Amino acid sequence: MSHHHTAESAPFGTVLGYGPGGVAVYSSDYDTVDRRALPDRASFHSVIDGQYMGHKWQCVELARRFLYLTHGYVFDDIAMAYDIFRLRTVRVVAEDRHLPLRSFRNGARRWPEAGSLLIWDEGGEFEVTGHVAVVTEVFADRLRCIEQNVDDRVWPTGQTYSRELSARVDDQGGYHVACTFDDTAILGWVIQTADPLFSEETTEADRRLFLPRRRTVAAKPGREPALWLDPAKPDEAAYMAMMGGCALTNRPADRETYFRISQTAERELTRATNELHAMFLYATDHVLQNDALLAQFMLPQALWPRIRQSWANRRGRMITGRFDFSMSERGLKVYEYNADSASCHMECGKVQQAWAAYYGCQEGRCSGEDVHGALVAAWRESGVDGVLHIMLDHDQEELYHALYMKTAIEEAGIACKIITGVDGLLWDDEGFVTDADGVRITWVWKTWAWETAIDELRAQCAADDEEIRLHRPVDHSRHPPRLIDVLLRKEVMVFEPLWTLIPSNKAILPVLWMMFPNHPYLLDSQFSVTNALRESGYVAKPIVGRCGSNISIFDKTSGLIGETAGQFGNRTMIYQELCPLPRIGGDNVQIGTFSVRGRYAGSSVRVDPAAIITTHSDLLALRVVEDALLAQGAAEETQAKDAQASPSQ
Repeated sequence: MSHHHTAESAPFGTVLGYGPGGVAVYSSDYDTVDRRALPDRASFHSVIDGQYMGHKWQCVELARRFLYLTHGYVFDDIAMAYDIFRLRTVRVVAEDRHLPLRSFRNGARRWPEAGSLLIWDEGGEFEVTGHVAVVTEVFADRLRCIEQNVDDRVWPTGQTYSRELSARVDDQGGYHVACTFDDTAILGWVIQTADPLFSEETTEADRRLFLPRRRTVAAKPGREPALWLDPAKPDEAAYMAMMGGCALTNRPADRETYFRISQTAERELTRATNELHAMFLYATDHVLQNDALLAQFMLPQALWPRIRQSWANRRGRMITGRFDFSMSERGLKVYEYNADSASCHMECGKVQQAWAAYYGCQEGRCSGEDVHGALVAAWRESGVDGVLHIMLDHDQEELYHALYMKTAIEEAGIACKIITGVDGLLWDDEGFVTDADGVRITWVWKTWAWETAIDELRAQCAADDEEIRLHRPVDHSRHPPRLIDVLLRKEVMVFEPLWTLIPSNKAILPVLWMMFPNHPYLLDSQFSVTNALRESGYVAKPIVGRCGSNISIFDKTSGLIGETAGQFGNRTMIYQELCPLPRIGGDNVQIGTFSVRGRYAGSSVRVDPAAIITTHSDLLALRVVEDALLAQGAAEETQAKDAQASPSQ
């Protein structure tokens, strides 16, 4: 969340004022924290009568503490403040029973009331987390509230509230609250009440609509593969060179096959992508404050200060990443977040649309139709004010991915150049790295994973440890520039930033499970095999593995049932609860979603007869259709199977 630090801000922990019931509101100016008094994360826990209230002195902590002190009940742990709007009960602590909680959309005809919670959505001033305040007084034209983590100034004498918000009542009696920040949105308010009148409906999504459905376009006699991509466009030509022509799949039998998901499924993917991005960033912050946890990521300790500085300077400033999911009637579960070096943007954002146009697939809409536009918008807001160098390895897939990203970068008005490998890099007279034309490299977007640069660093860390620790790049002009001489130079801004090493590392998965146990989108993940994992079956993953390499699957009864080879076999492993992909038409089906600037931008589907999706797995077109259409198709598939199973007459 954004925060207003001013010369008038009170030191961390100062009482700013008192709300109803004598509930204190504290300053959360983290720049003034006394680390001697609060040496670790545990010391930031706010606890009353053995009940955890939250993190000192965040907005959620005040909301839970107020409810406990004034009413004796609390709400459950939530990932973000905006999640409170989806809660449906509070727990009476002394009696361990639950009371109903209702949510009312901003503009509802049931007004907020003193003691209700006002909820802001994620974004703008309250990016990532959203916000919650406690309503103290309600008038027809304004509302007063108490809150933490917005303004850290001590209240004027006699004032009993943090902030006053303007309000209006519409012709139907609906109450609309306006925020003092232009870039925020108030979701509404939650009230402990059994009366559902004017509240939000709480129906759960029908999980039967989560299962992707396989389909084939109508066959056209004599239709042969044609040139449905444009070889005059560099990205499409590079893609065709990789695939050996115009194709989404390497399997001729699947040339006309695609998948469909329902609108309900896409809404769930959207919510999961947005919420998980925020959770991964929250966990990143937690790791970077805890040396013992950071050590589990097996990164050179000399690099820790630079990662922390990257987080401090560029927190949340990602362009794009990709989540991998299992989605079926069992629900939606995330496997990992490729926050550093994601792939498949071109297939999702461009190739599958060209496929649909050629094969006449007009059902629903393309799941990646918004990807390119979202990338353009992200680059426009990236802050790049010079030439952006796109750096990639000698790899066909990286080439078309880079060329596709180049189209978005240039459409955003940014000049860019592609550098393949590092052989042509030079040192200039002032010790800066330049491209072969003498242009200094100051802005970089890379297809290389940060771990590739870190491997180069590990090879010489002992010799250069002190220079790295002092935030100076290894700069020996007698040697040609290396990858780390570019990516780790403090004058060079790299996308994705160095801190994305943390959410991309699978060591983040046990941290997430520790912070958000039993969260509906997460799988039980641990640093060692537990009895619970043995009972469920589990997957062993290297913490820095890529492309499905070196993964082993252990069934709860049969032991090892599948594994892949690769270059990461000697890396530290984590262990994740087994959640098999749905098997459809002989393939295991995985859904990937793309986050752009932390928000859902589109989705794709990969399939493989094997249980583990790898870089060689096929990517097919994915269409989003109305719920009723998907349900109808599912019924038709069931009827067809029943007919095949019935004896002939």
